[in-house]
Amino acid sequence: MRISDSVANYILELLKQTNGIAEIQRNELASLLGCVPSQINYVITSRFTPEQGYLVESRRGGGGYIRITRRQLTKSDVIMHIINAVGSSLDAGTARAMTDNMLQNGVLPPESAALILAAVSEQTLNVLPKELRDGVRAAIYKNMLLASKN
Repeated sequence: MRISDSVANYILELLKQTNGIAEIQRNELASLLGCVPSQINYVITSRFTPEQGYLVESRRGGGGYIRITRRQLTKSDVIMHIINAVGSSLDAGTARAMTDNMLQNGVLPPESAALILAAVSEQTLNVLPKELRDGVRAAIYKNMLLASKN
């Protein structure tokens, strides 16, 4: 198991034990799990995001901490967070990762996920010049998510 998986699993277990709120000290957790503190930061910023239903607060300094709170987001909230995160450009790999995440978390049914991925695929957009594809993909992706929100 990779260290990032170990860190994420540890934090998820803490969240389970503490009813969705975990307070950690980065250096202590890094020492406990045998990694460097930057790996803790990486896991938190990549796996505990608002789009995934988490609120992360931190306080720096000697008594500093990182507080992770699991929020109960509605399907509509999650979709709106993702639409806002997309911006004006979206590559195919990121579109797939975001869609897979929504599928795994029950935000999108398999049929909708498959349609969205087909619409924003490289195969679909290869009729466009390369420099336009990511912009068009972002627009299509956001509009399809908006349509699925209802």
